Amino acid sequence: MYSTTGIEASNFVSSFDTAFFSVIGISILLLVGITVLMLYFVFKYNRKKNKVAEHIEGNTKLEIIWTIIPTLLALGMFYFGWAGWHPMKNPPKDGITITTIARMWNFSYLYENGKQSAELVVPVGMPVKLKLISVDVLHSVFIPAFRVKEDIIPGREKIMWFIPQKAGVYDLYCAEYCGLQHSYMSSDLRAIPQEEFDKWYTDTTALASTVDESVPGAAGFVIMKTQGCNACHSSDGSKIIGPSYLGLWGKQHIVVRDGQDVLVTVDSAYIRKSIYEPNAEIVKGYQKGLMQSYDKVISEDDISKIIDYLKTLEE
Repeated sequence: MYSTTGIEASNFVSSFDTAFFSVIGISILLLVGITVLMLYFVFKYNRKKNKVAEHIEGNTKLEIIWTIIPTLLALGMFYFGWAGWHPMKNPPKDGITITTIARMWNFSYLYENGKQSAELVVPVGMPVKLKLISVDVLHSVFIPAFRVKEDIIPGREKIMWFIPQKAGVYDLYCAEYCGLQHSYMSSDLRAIPQEEFDKWYTDTTALASTVDESVPGAAGFVIMKTQGCNACHSSDGSKIIGPSYLGLWGKQHIVVRDGQDVLVTVDSAYIRKSIYEPNAEIVKGYQKGLMQSYDKVISEDDISKIIDYLKTLEE
């Protein structure tokens, strides 16, 4: 959709590629040099030419040379790596800050005006600071085209930043094994011109416009899809790591509450508690602690729409 020939995707591409190709070049130089020396010594000191072993005292000059040269090469590789890494740890004061919430197994993005998105939408040419938060296990944000990666550690707030320089849609992955469906944990990064971003940023009807109101429960389905609920719960009865939604509403289920089996009816109060206090009552046969609270993420109005969707899933 967008194309700007000759422009790199982000401000870190050049320094990263310089470091990468410098290390590759030095490694190839060492490989070739050492291999040539080995072949030379094998040929010069082979058994046919040297039938009688001879003691060699050594050469101080050579020893100094082969100590200094590798040291300089190692320092050169360190310099290129440090020069690329250091700016990544010093985000600018200006720009836009986006809270990136990672959970098994999806990313969601919360903007400063309260807007939430399932894809990372950023303006071209403006510094973007990602405030990284994990609500469960260790995750990692990796944007290959931007040459940036940062681990997201539970209980620790971290920052990753970059400046998008070329409009387009880029892949964003979790690069840290985080459980059963780690390989499916990805999203899109969409870099768009500033004018287009400003329009998108202030448009609070974007989610509503994607919902067909004539379809019962459609709004609830969109909310659950945006929050990545379908990564753990199916709508067709198949078992993933959480109970299926199929035939859930209005039925009775056995849950474990404070270590005791309790029979509960799936009603609005139960759904609300399952979303805000997911580990208070665990459906028997399922593991505790995998789902984290969606408090302050899913509103009361969203819960009503989710319930409307669950009511449509009858067996």
